[in-house]
Amino acid sequence: MENQNSFFEKVYEVVRRIPYGRVTTYGIIAEYLSSKGSARMVGWALNSSKYHLDDIPAHRVVNRKGLLTGKKYFGGHHTMADLLQSEGIEIVDDCIQHLERVLWVPGTDTKPMD
Repeated sequence: MENQNSFFEKVYEVVRRIPYGRVTTYGIIAEYLSSKGSARMVGWALNSSKYHLDDIPAHRVVNRKGLLTGKKYFGGHHTMADLLQSEGIEIVDDCIQHLERVLWVPGTDTKPMD
């Protein structure tokens, strides 16, 4: 359980760094944390965050195709899309348009992880 908590905390650190108006994917986060193939575990971490952490912009994490697969965890059917659209991200049929333009990859920014 301790390793899981440590992994979850690392996920939260990465997600907190996603810039406003940008998104990343579960798989990119997993790979950045040297856990390639653990995209689903990143999703579990983000789902868990809703119970105790309000400062994690989990709405900025989508699947590799840009689909809003986590939308059911935001309380309302359109909440995740509404949050992303308020940041200027175009959504059509629960999918980010022009994903390559808004995709953020950890390590490409100048704000280091603690």
